[in-house]
Amino acid sequence: MYIPPFTVSAEAINLIAEISRQIERYAIRLEQEDGLLLRKVNRIKTIHSSLAIEGNTLNEDQVRDIIDGKTVVAPIKEIQEVKNAIATYNLYPTLNPYSVKDLLKAHGVMMQALIDDAGRFRRGGVGVFSEQGLVHMAPPAERVPFLMDDLFAWLQSSNDHLLIRSCVFHYEFEFIHPFIDGNGRTGRLWQSLILGRLHPLFEHLPVENMVYANQQAYYDAITASTHAGQSGPFIDFMLNEIYKTLKSHRGEELMDIGNNVGNNVGNNVGNNVGNKERIILDAIRKRPTVTTPQLAELLGVTKRQCERILSNMKQQGLLRRVGTKGGHWEI
Repeated sequence: MYIPPFTVSAEAINLIAEISRQIERYAIRLEQEDGLLLRKVNRIKTIHSSLAIEGNTLNEDQVRDIIDGKTVVAPIKEIQEVKNAIATYNLYPTLNPYSVKDLLKAHGVMMQALIDDAGRFRRGGVGVFSEQGLVHMAPPAERVPFLMDDLFAWLQSSNDHLLIRSCVFHYEFEFIHPFIDGNGRTGRLWQSLILGRLHPLFEHLPVENMVYANQQAYYDAITASTHAGQSGPFIDFMLNEIYKTLKSHRGEELMDIGNNVGNNVGNNVGNNVGNKERIILDAIRKRPTVTTPQLAELLGVTKRQCERILSNMKQQGLLRRVGTKGGHWEI
């Protein structure tokens, strides 16, 4: 049986231990009262980031509007990409990460109406290019079905930790480049799907958002692994991204989740309300029990500065506090 070449560094071993600790903390975070909303926000981030890496220019608000069934004025192709990604991620609970058939099914949905060969392995040669020229020439098309069968066979039978297997699969998938287009977004989805067998929370963890923020490092890790002839550098990179994503989201307070803040507060607050005041009003509209420290964190100011802003807003009659400890705000 084919075994993909890779090395597990000391850093990777340490990261596996750290990620295991963070997983339970993030799982608790998802069980808080705004957990369902957090899942939706993370799905928006995942779809936006995975497509943005591929050049889609729609922002998170537009992705959210498409999910909510609203009309968005944008290039038809980019809207189709978002709709396809939404439909594909909705399939997440039904997809088997060890099934080539399910991979083809997911790609067919992801690339529907975008390419002629959606859901089918490529029938011609393909290369990865940068501004400097050819970066990687993928294996010949006639080898792709056999290479993918071997990769899936290894994925299912390997005794390596699922975190390691998910990274190795992701790299090998991109190396094989089994489709004429859509390899990046499908590969990232499949890594999340594999990780879902480790813990269900990975369906709602926007790893793609971190990759989007570090695109060059992502491509550099792929290149470094290709030059090394094994996926060790890519494993280190992806485990770092997973760890950082878990750590940064486990204590995240969900605030700014609606549409554009400046447009949502309403016309009754006057034209002289500043941006910080609008953010506060919008946060209170969504969560009247929001605390002053949480508002300060949202604004990026100290608690004392936030208290002064709130005091001025109360004097202007923009809001009032009902109750003290355990109370809530009213606009």
